[in-house]
Amino acid sequence: MKQILLITDGCSNVGVSPVLAAAEAREEGITVNVVGVIDYGTIGELGSREIEDIARAGGGISQIVGTRQLAHTMQMMTRKTVVQTIQQAVNRELTQILGEKGTKTVTDLEPSQRSQVVEVIDNLTENAALQVTLLIDVSASMKPKLAAVEEGIRDLMLSLQARVGQSRLSVFHFPGRHSGEDAVMDIDWTDDPGRVRSLFGRLQTKGATPTGPAIQKVIDFYRYGTLEEQQEIEGNYRIEREGMLGDNVV
Repeated sequence: MKQILLITDGCSNVGVSPVLAAAEAREEGITVNVVGVIDYGTIGELGSREIEDIARAGGGISQIVGTRQLAHTMQMMTRKTVVQTIQQAVNRELTQILGEKGTKTVTDLEPSQRSQVVEVIDNLTENAALQVTLLIDVSASMKPKLAAVEEGIRDLMLSLQARVGQSRLSVFHFPGRHSGEDAVMDIDWTDDPGRVRSLFGRLQTKGATPTGPAIQKVIDFYRYGTLEEQQEIEGNYRIEREGMLGDNVV
C-alpha cells in the first residue's frame, strides 16, 4: 500500500492544480492524505477548501490541526487510510465472490461471515506492506511549525515500527532551494527513526507553494524510483490477500 501524507498551511500558488495531481496519484494506487497545520487564526476558506479537495481527489482524508495535535493526527490518518484501503479491496473481492447472492460489502454479510472477514481486515491492516511518503510544505509561513513536523515524523516512524508488516517512510519537502526544484527528497525509504534528526534545521523557507508539482514529483518517485521493489511488494500483498479471503469466505 502506498500513501502520500501532505503537510501544509496554505494554498498552492505555483504550477499544476494539486487536486489534479492528487487524482493522478489515486490512479497510480497512491492514497493522498492532507494535514493543514495552524498555530493562530485559521487557514482561510480557500486553504480549507483546497485541503479537502486534494484529499477527496486522492482518495484520502484531511484534517486541520494545531501543532500540538500534529503527531497524533499523522498517526491516526495513516492507520485509518490503511484500513480504508483494505476495506475497499475486500469489498471488491466480495462483489466478485458473492455478487450473485446480492452481497456487495462487508456490512451485507451474515454476522458469522462478517466476523471472519473483519478478522481478515484486522490481520491485513497489521501485516500488509506499507510505504508512506511525507510531503512537507516549507513555504515561509511554515517555518515556526517545522519543529512540530519533525517531532511528528519521529512519532509516526515509531508507530509504524509497531506494525508486523514491513513499513517504510520517505520524506520530501517543497519547494526546493533552486529554481525549478518543485520538491526535494530529504530521506529515502527507511524504517530507522534515528535518521530524522535536525531534518529541517538548515532549510531556507520560501514564499512559493508548488503543491501540485510536488505531488507529481512524489508520484514519479513511486513510479520510477522503486519500480521493481514496489511490484514485488504489491504482488506479495495481492497473493496474501486473495489467499486469506479464499480461506475465510465461502
